[in-house]
Amino acid sequence: MFDLERVSVAYGAARVLKGISLRIREGEKAVIIGPSGAGKSTLLKKLYELRQAQCAFIHQDYALVAQLSAFHNVYIGRLDQHSTTHNLLNLLKPQKAELSQITPIFRAIGMEEKMFARVSTLSGGQQQRVAVGRAIYRRSSIILGDEPVSAIDPHQAGGLLELIKSSADTVILAMHDVQLALAAFPRVIGLREGRVFLDLPSEEVGEDTLADLYRRS
Repeated sequence: MFDLERVSVAYGAARVLKGISLRIREGEKAVIIGPSGAGKSTLLKKLYELRQAQCAFIHQDYALVAQLSAFHNVYIGRLDQHSTTHNLLNLLKPQKAELSQITPIFRAIGMEEKMFARVSTLSGGQQQRVAVGRAIYRRSSIILGDEPVSAIDPHQAGGLLELIKSSADTVILAMHDVQLALAAFPRVIGLREGRVFLDLPSEEVGEDTLADLYRRS
């Protein structure tokens, strides 16, 4: 699915990824962790570039249209799969076919009563749920996500992660909540200073390993 061999990414003179070698097979569920600035977001973007047609991406800043309803922001996830006429019809009045597909998603993310609320009126956590719903609605074989549950109540974040994991064959997320990441994912990829510092089954990632990963330079 993804096979990186000594891949580097730079922005101007700043090298963010430094010779990354990484293989992720179809059907894997993996989480990327590491200190701020380690290159997690850049790695996700690189993976997206490689398989863009097969991916749904959950952005860290949600990437929603604030003036539109939550429903329409989810519908945007498959905008490219419909004709202009069909999209305009759904903008004016959501059609039965789309309602039948999108309503269960809002129910699953706990947002059914807010489906037609304007996104600008929603809380950060609610907006993040809408972003997750849009990725699910796209029905891609791969979901990539950059901190997709960071604004969700910790007691509910685990359930939303399970929903994300069940919605695509291959799921790769970047997360800052290490304990939640270890509990939810069987494979953990740790980045440090633009390099792969660890790539282990979650049960093999102990406190000493984490301390090394997050130690200050």
